[in-house]
Amino acid sequence: MMKTIKLDKILSSRLLGGTSSFFGLDIGTTGIRLVELHTGANGVKSLVKYAYVPVDAKLLASDSKVDQQKVVQIIANLVAEAKITTKNVAVNVPNNRVFTTTVDMVRMPEKELGKALMYQAGSLIPTSAAESKIDWAMLGDSPQDKDKVEVLLSSVANSYVEQRLDMVESAGLHVIAFEPDAIALARALLPPTATASEMVLDIGGFSTDLVITIDGNTRLSRSITVGVDSIVRAAQQNLGVDATQAQQFVYKFGLSEDKLDGQVYRAIINTVDSLASEIEKSIRFFQARYTDKKLERIVVTGGASTVPDLPLYLANKFGVNVEIGNAWHNVSFDPSRQNELMAVSNQFSVAAGLAERLA
Repeated sequence: MMKTIKLDKILSSRLLGGTSSFFGLDIGTTGIRLVELHTGANGVKSLVKYAYVPVDAKLLASDSKVDQQKVVQIIANLVAEAKITTKNVAVNVPNNRVFTTTVDMVRMPEKELGKALMYQAGSLIPTSAAESKIDWAMLGDSPQDKDKVEVLLSSVANSYVEQRLDMVESAGLHVIAFEPDAIALARALLPPTATASEMVLDIGGFSTDLVITIDGNTRLSRSITVGVDSIVRAAQQNLGVDATQAQQFVYKFGLSEDKLDGQVYRAIINTVDSLASEIEKSIRFFQARYTDKKLERIVVTGGASTVPDLPLYLANKFGVNVEIGNAWHNVSFDPSRQNELMAVSNQFSVAAGLAERLA
């Protein structure tokens, strides 16, 4: 029987109990990462620790108690080796486990709005409301109806959150907050005072997380089942090479049509086009709802962000400025560590974003 837990609001920037000492823990699909920051008297957040351990994807995805206990030990070892002193932790919830949508509601007092949302939740989310953790945040006036307000609604299955809570607590840690990857990504990669319409693309090992924000607030979030693994498999199959060679080719030649006679480009372009097609659907959906807004920038992170000419391909495809994301964008660190930290930046956006939550 699963224990009952009270969780912080998924969309909130508050931590339970006003805790000031904590670190961010990103339990990903191919590895586990952590980031600890220190907030100075001037409000500037400085890097204290960061650490990473690769983990077999099958182990991280397994529901087996034996496998989960192995993950518990990996987390405990990582925290110990990184010499993290606090037990308080903010933990990610993968985008593919979170359902997020925007809904228009009749304007009413906040308390009544919350009750109305919970009453209608069953028709708004894909899972049973009784078996889900549901949170919401009012975004402002509806872009479709001046008499309504726009609300961001987010839900995740209780069973998944409870399972993750048990796993992290078994590693000797105290979970003070759960947060979707999309929220953490936006916080890490976009300026704190963002005033534009921007997209963050985290192209990871097995999927791509997409989040579009207006003035720094999430308006659209989704997970696309195309990632680096799909691109590498396309290269492997179409070039007739093994997985290791395919990965080397992808990261060395990428979408460069003039390298290796364009063989790698031709081998992977259909898969990249498939990803671009899904991204385009999201852009169309966003611009159909927010007719007075135009997507101004795409920030790319994750493993595929270093694939040659991929950012250029996206810029040409969508006619939008595309930049490589910097997980340490809002973090202070010793300049002598610039090269070290930028080399791993594309892996730490979620962990850094979790660690940047306000205490």
